[in-house]
Amino acid sequence: MGSRLNPYLRYDGNARQAMEFYHQVLGGKLEIGTIADFGSPDSPHAGKVMHAELVTPHGYTLMACDVDGQIEDVPHSPGNNVAVYLGGDGELRGHFEELSVGGTVTMPLEKQVWGDEAGALVDRFGITWMVNISNATSPQVGPGAG
Repeated sequence: MGSRLNPYLRYDGNARQAMEFYHQVLGGKLEIGTIADFGSPDSPHAGKVMHAELVTPHGYTLMACDVDGQIEDVPHSPGNNVAVYLGGDGELRGHFEELSVGGTVTMPLEKQVWGDEAGALVDRFGITWMVNISNATSPQVGPGAG
């Protein structure tokens, strides 16, 4: 599969509106999944965006989610609303471990409802990283999809 690196934007409840705007401006294919879509239809946050991905005709990829304490233990505040996303195969486990040295793991790297392993951390320099390790045998419906 190879690996990819792209920005992951985090919003305080308006990820859908932002991604629809970027889709209108940049074109391409937009996929949006809510917390309900990912298996929690009874959550009080069911309508919030758990993962959105826009792939443009020019090859840009932009990802986003709503941050409300349900997805990650990182509250939304200006300045921490952008993360670096790493998606790929098992080699990323080592990157996750190395990036977390001296930093803080905000979501342990573990299997998620979409079948992939995913985790998040803030490195020792204050940069947020999101890592998704694709499970090639699982259907691609989550953050590793695309």
